[in-house]
This record gives sequence, C-alpha cells and structure tokens, in this order.
Amino acid sequence: MAESSWDLWLDYALWLAIMVGWSLLTLVVLLVLIAFLLLMDRKVWAAVQMRRGPNVVGAFGLLQSFADLLKFVFKEPVIPAGANKGVFLLAPVATAMFALASWAVIPVNEDSLGKWVISDLNVGVLYLLALSSLAVYGIIMGGWASNSKYPFMGSLRSAAQMVSYEVSIGLVIVTVILCVGSLNLTDIVNAQKTGVGTGIGLPASALDWYWLALFPMFVIFYVSALAETNRPPFDLVEAESELVAGFMVEYSSTPYLLFMLGEYVSIVAMCALATILFLGGWLPPVDVAPFNWVPGILWFLIKTVFVFFLISMAKALVPRYRYDQLMRLGWKVFLPLSLAMVVIVAGILQYARVA
Repeated sequence: MAESSWDLWLDYALWLAIMVGWSLLTLVVLLVLIAFLLLMDRKVWAAVQMRRGPNVVGAFGLLQSFADLLKFVFKEPVIPAGANKGVFLLAPVATAMFALASWAVIPVNEDSLGKWVISDLNVGVLYLLALSSLAVYGIIMGGWASNSKYPFMGSLRSAAQMVSYEVSIGLVIVTVILCVGSLNLTDIVNAQKTGVGTGIGLPASALDWYWLALFPMFVIFYVSALAETNRPPFDLVEAESELVAGFMVEYSSTPYLLFMLGEYVSIVAMCALATILFLGGWLPPVDVAPFNWVPGILWFLIKTVFVFFLISMAKALVPRYRYDQLMRLGWKVFLPLSLAMVVIVAGILQYARVA
C-alpha cells in the first residue's frame, strides 16, 4: 500500500515537472516572439511614414526591444504620494498575468507527438472569454489607484470599450462553435481539415477554412480585436489630446512595462485566436507536397504574424475614431450584424441537417 502511494506521488511530481517545464518554455518563446513582433510593429509604422524606424541597436535594430526592456527594468519606479500603493502596483501585475494565462489553452500544433498545448480544455473558448473579461480589472484598478482624474477617465473609457466589443467577439465565436459543435480549440482547427473541396475528391485547402464561409464575422472579429486590446484606431483609452496617456499616466519603469507587456500579449493572443477560428490554425494552405512537409508550428506562426501585420497596418493607416463613433460602431453596427449572422448560420446548419 505504501509503495503504491509512493508511486502515485512520483507520477504526480513527474507530471507537475513536465507541466512547469512546458509552461516556462511557452513563456520564454512567447516573450521572445513578442520582442520581435514589437520591433515589426514599429518597422511597419515607420515604413508607412517613409522613415527607417529602430536601426541602431543591433543589426537592423533587432536588439531594440531588449534595450528597451533593460531601460525599463533599471529605471526607478515612481509612485504618486496620493496613490493607493498596493492596488497601484497590483494592477499591472494583474494585467500581465491575465494576458499570459490565456496562452495556457491555445494549441499551436498537433502531430505524431501529440497536441502542442499546455492544457487542452474542452471549454477552452469559455476560458479565453473569462480571462479577457478579467483583463478589464487591471486597467480599472490602475486608473482608480492613481488618484488622478486623467487615469480614472481613461480606465472608465477602457472598461466601457472592452465590455462593448467583448459582446461582438463572443457572438463571432458562437458562429464558429455552431459550425464545429465543440468548445475545444483543437477541435475547431481539425474541423477545418475537411470542406467542400474534400467532398468532391480535392485536397483540403485554405478555401475550406472558415475565413471564407464566415467572412463577415472574420472582419467583425478583426475590428473588435483592435477595440478589445485598445489598439489604434481605437486607442481612445490613451487619447493624448484629451487624457494625456490614459490610465497609465502615473506609471513608469517596470509597472509601465508590465502594462505594455499585457497589451501586446493580448494582441498576439487575439492574432492566434483569429488563426485558430478562421485561418486553419497549423493546417497548410493546400494539403499536398511541398506544403504539408512544412511543420505545423511554422504555418501557425506565419498566419499569426500575418494577422499581426494587419493590426499594425491599421495603426499606421487609419485615423483615430471619436469615442461616440467607437460606441456607435460596436452597439449599432456590429451587435445587430453579428446577431443576424448567428441566426443565419444556425438556420443554414439546421436546414442542411434536415435535408
């Protein structure tokens, strides 16, 4: 009996070590990827404005993000005298933690070795929606704890903006779930392996992915993701002409770095989610050689970077919305359109099932 109990504890310790190791590997890879995506964001913006962007630190400026990291880490954090110091410091930690935790259920590949995901939850979609809702609290805490009207107004704007566009994102995900019949993110990718082409003897291709069949919802998801993550042209939380720098006015050094890290981790998570929902995840564009020789993780990375490029181009090309325009777009355009699409998709699927 004692030996059986000891074996059970050994198995548990081995499982825990594997999970911790996989989590740390995911975290390190994600942070390094975000460092280079941040450089890409700045380079795209510079190219549109016909300037060079970061180009001094390292070859072609490749080490610029790491130099910025060192600068933030070694600067002295300044906390306002009237601020609630506990909540003030907890807010950026909560924002970064919720953003990083979302990657626990995002699958990046599936091969003979198994599923490349920390936790393959059957309700992975609900987990992501819950964490995206909790992310609002970090911003509200930061704005309130600063004890200043500009951060407080910025946090209120952010809360209203993020809640408004979470509704549209939720309805977009519902349409995909109706097509798949599962809340598991791996199942959503695998459901896009087959489509119209495979039914008539053609290989699976990008035309079978949901971006084409649900194109209006793909556009709504893209725009809503910009608003959900406070990205231009919906960065009204940080509208400099009105709110200086929004809820981050009083932040500097490492706390400010954690806020920015949480924002960019959330952006990349949205790009990965768009890849899973609409772009076939790790599936190749055409399931024939030489495309299916490329590792699935590479296809996933290419698609995620492509969506991030679209987000970067929106920042460079589209002027900032007014706040009333932002709310009107969310509640009077996207909400009715996404609701109508849910009804239409459900009706088509029911008709196909009956027929």
